[in-house]
Amino acid sequence: MSGAPPETLPMPETSPLTHPRIAVMGAGAVGCFYGGMLARAGHDVVLIARPGHVDAIRRDGLRLQAQTFDESIRLSAETGPEAVRGAKVVLFCVKSPDTEAAGAAIAPFLDADAVVLTLQNGVDNADRLRHVVPREVAATVVYVATGMAGPGHVRHHGRGELVIEPTSRGDALVRLFADAGIPTEVSDNVRGALWVKLIINCAYNALSALTQMPYGWLVQQPGVTGVLDDVVAECKAVAAAEGISLPGDVDLAVRRIAETMATQVSSTAGDLARGKPSEIDHLNGLVVRRGEALGVPVPANRLLRTLVKALEAKVRPPH
Repeated sequence: MSGAPPETLPMPETSPLTHPRIAVMGAGAVGCFYGGMLARAGHDVVLIARPGHVDAIRRDGLRLQAQTFDESIRLSAETGPEAVRGAKVVLFCVKSPDTEAAGAAIAPFLDADAVVLTLQNGVDNADRLRHVVPREVAATVVYVATGMAGPGHVRHHGRGELVIEPTSRGDALVRLFADAGIPTEVSDNVRGALWVKLIINCAYNALSALTQMPYGWLVQQPGVTGVLDDVVAECKAVAAAEGISLPGDVDLAVRRIAETMATQVSSTAGDLARGKPSEIDHLNGLVVRRGEALGVPVPANRLLRTLVKALEAKVRPPH
C-alpha cells in the first residue's frame, strides 16, 4: 500500500491506564494467552475471535493451561470488530496477511486515545496498520510458545515476554503487563528486535511446517543445524543491507529457541495442518523479496518459501 498514513490523533501523556478496558483483536493462541493473563489479573478484557472460540468462552470461560496453573477465566468474547469500542489498549493479534483488512474493520470503533499494540509475526505490520488506523500504533515483539488445544482452550508452553517500541504510554503499559505476570520492556530498537524475531521464525517455522514436528526434535536431525545456519546467515546479510542493527547474539538466540521452546510446533505448521493460509510470505518470503531488491543471494530462504507454498497448495486446493 502506498501513500502517507492518515494523521495520527495525539494521545495525552497523562491518560491513566490503571484499569483500562483491553480488547484483543484476533484472539487465537497468542491473543488468548495475553488476554487471559490480563483478565486473570483482574482487568476488563474482551476477546474478538471466531464463532467457535467465542461460543466456548461464553459457555465455559477461557481455559488457560500454563506450566504452573490450569484455570477457567471468565471474560467477554465477541465476534465483531465493534467490540473494540471503549478499549484504551488494543492487542492486535491477527495473521500478517490480514493486517490491513482487520485494521480497517476496527478503525471506526476505536476510542480517540486508544493505543494499538501489534503482537504479530513479521517486521512491517505496524507500518502497514498505521495506513488504515489513525491512532497511536506501537510495534511489539512477542516471545511466547502457546497453542490452541481446542475451542476456548489455550495451552502455554513457555516464555511470554514482550518488547514494545516507545509510546506515550510506555511506562504505564510496562506496569500493566508486569502486574499480570508478563515481563515487558520498552526498547528504542524494536525494529532490530523484530528482525531478530523474523530470523528465528525464518529458521524454524518452515522446517517445522514441512515436518510437522517441534523445534527440539528438528535440531536433533542430521543436517538440520546446517540448514538453520544457512538461513540465518542469509537473513543477517539482508538485515545488514537494510541498515538494521540486530541486538544481542542472533546465533545464540536461534539456538536457544530449540531449548526454551523444544515442544513447540510452528504457527506455519498449525496453519498447514488446518488447511489455512500461512504467513510464509511475511517470513522467509519477505527475506526473499528484500534480498532480491538489495542484491543479496537468499537460496535457502527461497527454497523453504517455495516448499511451504507448494505444501500450502496441496492442503488448500483451489475451489
